[in-house]
Amino acid sequence: MKDASKKFRAALVQMRCGREVEQNLDDAEAAIRTAANGGADYILTPENTSLMELSTRSLFEKTLPEDGNPAVLRFTGLAAELKTWLHIGSMAIKLSDTKVANRSFLITPGGGIAARYDKMNMFDVDLPDGESYRESKNYQPGEKAVVADLPWGRLGLTTCYDLRFPALYRSLAQTGADFITVPSAFTMQTGEAHWHILLRARAIETGCFIFAAAQGGDHEMGRSTFGHSLIISPWGEVLAEAGSDPDVVYADIDPSLVAEARTRIPSLKHDRAFKLPTCQEPRIKEAS
Repeated sequence: MKDASKKFRAALVQMRCGREVEQNLDDAEAAIRTAANGGADYILTPENTSLMELSTRSLFEKTLPEDGNPAVLRFTGLAAELKTWLHIGSMAIKLSDTKVANRSFLITPGGGIAARYDKMNMFDVDLPDGESYRESKNYQPGEKAVVADLPWGRLGLTTCYDLRFPALYRSLAQTGADFITVPSAFTMQTGEAHWHILLRARAIETGCFIFAAAQGGDHEMGRSTFGHSLIISPWGEVLAEAGSDPDVVYADIDPSLVAEARTRIPSLKHDRAFKLPTCQEPRIKEAS
């Protein structure tokens, strides 16, 4: 049962992950402990918490199935030790010899897994500066949206490129989400152009808090990510922001602000059916 009158402290862990899983896990654990010591009740890490790797061969060599996965066991044990909600933004989880999942884990203070979410929208993009990404080459997209109950409200789970699909966010909000997560590894180019705008828009459109933990800086495998982890209020205000370096940022969250924002702008209740134009419809001709 949620208690919308009870405030809680959220923390975002910003990382700069590399190609060595064990080092990434050590860095994540150190930052998570810092967040817990800072009073965080809920801690979110970024996308690719365990590994940043472009090589297909190395990705599959370093990725394991979920069952018995040492990284999963390490994080569930850490959540239980710290007695905090720990949300691992995503890790690569092997599904087969040719596909992995980009999977998010929401872990309870007792060390149980409350929810899993496999990233649905694949980043298959050619950027103007020559960068090219084909996430679907190695990753199996998820097939369902996910919400989970926290003590303070409902949490909707998304990952990185999902941010560009607003219908997903509206659906999560209309399903009861009060908070939506966007763990990410945004490129430098797209982050500079769109990161703040898109995250604030998703908060305003849904009346949700947005928690977006990010990767930031120059990674050893050659990528540069934007950083700037953000916590945003349902009214679109930036409550906490990191820079480009590894960091932990906090905000005290008042869940009652969700209902307040949705009362002021009740657009989630105002959907109307409409017809789409078809290619067969005649164009309007100018008068001769």
